[in-house]
Amino acid sequence: MGAFHAYDIRGIYNKDFDKDVAYKVGYFLPALLNADTVLVGRDCRVSSQEIHDYLIKGITDAGADVHDIGLSSTPLVYFGTANYGYKASVQITASHNPAEYNGMKVSRENALPVGLDTGLGQIKQWIDEGRPTPPAAKKGKVVLKDIYDDYVAFLSKYKGDYSKLKIAIDCSNGMSCLFARRIYGDAPEYIFDTMDGRFPNHEPNPLIPKNVEPLRELVRKSGADIGVIYDGDADRVMFVDDKARFVAPDLIIGLMAYYFCDERGEKNPRVLQEIRSSKAVGEWLAAYGAEMHTWRVGRAFAAPKLREIDGLWGGELAGHYYFKDFFYSDSGMLASIIVLRIVAALKEKGLTLSGEIDKITRYRNSGEINFRVEDKKGAMDAVRDHFLAAEKAEAFMDFDGYRAEFPGWWFNIRPSNTEPFLRFICEATSDDVLQQKIKEVQEIIKTRFGGVRA
Repeated sequence: MGAFHAYDIRGIYNKDFDKDVAYKVGYFLPALLNADTVLVGRDCRVSSQEIHDYLIKGITDAGADVHDIGLSSTPLVYFGTANYGYKASVQITASHNPAEYNGMKVSRENALPVGLDTGLGQIKQWIDEGRPTPPAAKKGKVVLKDIYDDYVAFLSKYKGDYSKLKIAIDCSNGMSCLFARRIYGDAPEYIFDTMDGRFPNHEPNPLIPKNVEPLRELVRKSGADIGVIYDGDADRVMFVDDKARFVAPDLIIGLMAYYFCDERGEKNPRVLQEIRSSKAVGEWLAAYGAEMHTWRVGRAFAAPKLREIDGLWGGELAGHYYFKDFFYSDSGMLASIIVLRIVAALKEKGLTLSGEIDKITRYRNSGEINFRVEDKKGAMDAVRDHFLAAEKAEAFMDFDGYRAEFPGWWFNIRPSNTEPFLRFICEATSDDVLQQKIKEVQEIIKTRFGGVRA
């Protein structure tokens, strides 16, 4: 059962998991989370209906009720879980993966994520052990529940005046189609705004450059002030600026200070970034007196951490943005509502998104480089030791791989949680230094560990 991962259950449907696994997840979930009712939503993938049916059968056979919200974005399930006080919820989705994938994102009370270390591992063990699943004497019932209007009303509180803003939106044929027009109306120029779980236009992953090309072209042709692109389940969002350039998602963490600090007047906020985030983000937010916290990659770690530090907002390089206002959870739609509000305010002052991003950007960035290598731990340690021996680090972090910061440059090297890769990212104040550091890492991994750049 290779579908159980650190953050969720996900894989190629009918290869990595099937309807029987979906049934057993449903059956064991009420006992795991001590829940007598489970909130369930699903994305538009072709296989989602079958998974939905077997998941619900498992839940009701265990004697728990299901509140079924039907087609749903992942943040809608988070909203429903926390807003109405459910102890357990499941969103059926494979997020940004290709159409043949599917999966389940499980949450507990307050929309806290359930990862491998906080419950999914226990369910996997029960399934592996062949724990029996006898139907309860009194089966649970299924209730259809419509929470769309409440969610839209909640999001609409954060809307700005976009009437003078030219907006381009790519819904990726995913779950943002449910809400984009309800939030923004018909004024933006939309592409791929019909739900289609086959994803006929491009894979619903905005981190892959070719998937953003149609939006970049639309921004160029229409003269838009900003382009917005959501992933398949709308928990992530990314942006294209007025020059049709893709905006590094971590820099948006810094941009959000315009709303939270300048507009709302929040003082000395606690902000969360992940270990791969640009050093420029913390440097930019230092001017606002922000208390910057760095933590591990992934919702299973980020959402609880933001709650723990009582942070105001946070984000990840993958385009997740977390908000205290959103139950410490991530919402692509809320993030885009706030960013568009910022860009509208900038335009009123004669400023542009591209100009503000250029102000925040201070380093040359390698992007995430993947190496396929068997001994991931050995290669990580070798890279760490090489650089720490050569130069005194200003800061060093040893969770989620290693991050070392030096005068003028820094790096993070970490193993993938879901793929057979070692991931490396580096920033430097000059291109020469950046290329030299990348060359050194490639040499270590290739000559000592037989690794190849993926």
